[in-house]
Amino acid sequence: MGEETLRAQPPKGMAMALQLNTPTPKFAVVGHPNKGKSSIVASLANDDSVKISDTPGTTTKSRSFPFRVDGTVVYTLFDTPGFQRARQVLAWLHRQDVSAHRRAEAVEAFIRAHQHDPKYNDEVELLTPIVQGAGIIYVVDGSKPYGVEYEAEMEILRWTGQPSMALINRIESSDYTQEWRRALEQYFRSVREYDPMCTDPAQKIALLETMAQLEEAWTPLVKRSIGLFEHSVKQKREESAKTIARLMQNTLSYVVQLQIQNETPSEAQEQKVRTLYQNHLRVLEERSQQTIEKLWQHKRLQKVQEKLLFEEIDLFSKESESIFGLSREEMLVTGITGGAVTGAGIDLLFAGHTLLLGGAIGAVVGGVGAYFGFDKIAEVKLLGRTLGSKYLETGPMENRNFPYILLGRSLYHLSAISRRSHAKRGTAEIAMDTSFKTLWMSEEMRKSLEKIHTKFRTGKALEGEEMQRYEALILTCIDKVVL
Repeated sequence: MGEETLRAQPPKGMAMALQLNTPTPKFAVVGHPNKGKSSIVASLANDDSVKISDTPGTTTKSRSFPFRVDGTVVYTLFDTPGFQRARQVLAWLHRQDVSAHRRAEAVEAFIRAHQHDPKYNDEVELLTPIVQGAGIIYVVDGSKPYGVEYEAEMEILRWTGQPSMALINRIESSDYTQEWRRALEQYFRSVREYDPMCTDPAQKIALLETMAQLEEAWTPLVKRSIGLFEHSVKQKREESAKTIARLMQNTLSYVVQLQIQNETPSEAQEQKVRTLYQNHLRVLEERSQQTIEKLWQHKRLQKVQEKLLFEEIDLFSKESESIFGLSREEMLVTGITGGAVTGAGIDLLFAGHTLLLGGAIGAVVGGVGAYFGFDKIAEVKLLGRTLGSKYLETGPMENRNFPYILLGRSLYHLSAISRRSHAKRGTAEIAMDTSFKTLWMSEEMRKSLEKIHTKFRTGKALEGEEMQRYEALILTCIDKVVL
């Protein structure tokens, strides 16, 4: 190949227009078609807009996906098409007959020579971000046997001279990891296993640590990225706690009124005010969940979840109480704890159905009221105004089990959302199992929560330090159920 070809200037209409020497690391995720490249980009970028399909050739253009924390780009990933004609490309490069120190120039020359050739569209697209400064993340499927056909791809990538690593992604259960590792280690500076369907932050941090070692100049940048990533996870938990705390306060203190003209409300009017009340509580929960989903960057999530129910058979059946809220026995102890907030304290021993109570009338009233009012939601009251008009009012929430049902649902939703990889497609099913409550609810936690829930039921908003203490309790629960 002649000097003129190698020294030609890049054309203006190149596939990607990247800035060189930018202050954030860039990585091109490359490999054979259908080996999980797009899934890895979606996972590492926390972006569910990445197109993922089992159909080969879905990705035809390189596209950048920046991972941001508080608006700051931490690193950028490029989703690229798969190699289609690696052997022909390598043969073209060999014909240029250049020494090792000029191989990267030969790759650039290939891009210039074939940028308008549809035959090599995929190779031009995947190589462009690399020759413009992106590091290489080469992806293989460790559930399929190693084949020599991959060596042409790896050799082309070696010609670029860019820092590189390989990720082994096992798409199916078969395991050929060891033979892949032996081959990949001959071409790449680092080889790791990575499951894009896993959301464990430790796995991502370990991968970033590996990236930091690929190029000395990248080390401080990637280290900074790790710090921002860890801060992002911590911030998401704290914001989730605040969101759930606001939901609890707004729901438990909510009151709805319905003006009526007649002196005595009809059954239909009473049912209407109950429906208004219950529908608003559902809306509050849905808005809170949407806030959580946006916070954890699941902007396109489709989910199936049972609505917040209020019918006795659904909400307070023996099955529901064990999954969503408290049992009657737990409710009794919690009710006494709440009642004792304004009483003198009590020593309660619960054994079977025998109650040994001592002191504090307020505590006894609270406990027994909670026990025998287990199914009560909120009373509908008929009230009058000074001008003679009447109105129905219901709220705030009287049922002492309801806060634990709502909190349990909120924590489970958060757990499911935070654990869901952005590489997953399809509908998420949010269905809590019977063991979930034991992860976050202890007797001590229940008592601490009830003291605040009792205040919420007065209709007065908590502010300042009191609300911060409640948020801290919710965060403690979150830390037990979120990775």
